[in-house]
Amino acid sequence: MRYDLVDLRLFVHIVAEGSITGGAERMHLSLPSASARVRSLEHHAGVALLVRGRRGVRPTPAGTALARHARDVLTQTTRLEGAVASYSRSPVAPVILLAGSSAMHRLVPQALISFLREHPDLDVAAAEQRTPRTVRMLADGEADLGIVLDEEAHGCGLELNPLVDDSLVVIGQAGGVLSGRTEVGYQEVAEHPLIGLDAGSALQRWIEVSLGPLAPVVRYGTVVADLNTLVALAAAGVGLAVVPRLAVDPGEQFEICDLQDAWARRHLSLCWGSTVRSSPEATRALAEHIQRCARDRDRDRRG
Repeated sequence: MRYDLVDLRLFVHIVAEGSITGGAERMHLSLPSASARVRSLEHHAGVALLVRGRRGVRPTPAGTALARHARDVLTQTTRLEGAVASYSRSPVAPVILLAGSSAMHRLVPQALISFLREHPDLDVAAAEQRTPRTVRMLADGEADLGIVLDEEAHGCGLELNPLVDDSLVVIGQAGGVLSGRTEVGYQEVAEHPLIGLDAGSALQRWIEVSLGPLAPVVRYGTVVADLNTLVALAAAGVGLAVVPRLAVDPGEQFEICDLQDAWARRHLSLCWGSTVRSSPEATRALAEHIQRCARDRDRDRRG
């Protein structure tokens, strides 16, 4: 049996919408035309693909199998079209995105997943950079977008769009010393064994510079190289850890407390380059994905 791509796409939409009407609207087809295509699919398959009801339709086991494989076929077709089309269009320079470690931990990967799925013909080069370096590269036309600490980038002369709260918080093992607390001062946190990042990391330098010469004596029982390891060890009870709020997954099982100290309050902004080096449309689309992901994370955090 030969399958028509329009029929497969229509069937996938019908299953997703739970109705033939909804699928037809997604495909900009009339209801009679969509119904005829479904009947033709079932006729050639020799088996019912949908169970009709007063409240819509649902797939039969055969329909579920068809929808699953149809999605795979349509995905591969999109990739095929993109691969062939790349030879007929002018090459577009990749969008260069720079961000600090907290944004690169979760926000940037989430944004890139949705962006690249929707724009398989575009490329992105993402790299981790501290805010001062990111601002310099954006000002010099060496990058398109940057996710920067607003407190460090304010007054840089580039366009800044507020993005998301990235204040520092303290995390520890569930049921541990932070249990029942909603906020705590760094002076008290420093009385417990801590897990820290390498001395050269942007986060560690931010903490040390913010504390200044009056910083309390801290005992770092463990020092690691990345936020993933830091969060995992804190959740396992190795010690407490000071991390950006953006690095915390609301679904993870550990205690979390806000830091009371004023220096711990930070915000991230989206910073635009001074010149257009990649496609303006691609850059704008990526910026919108980043902003959308930031809003989603903030909504999930607030519950």
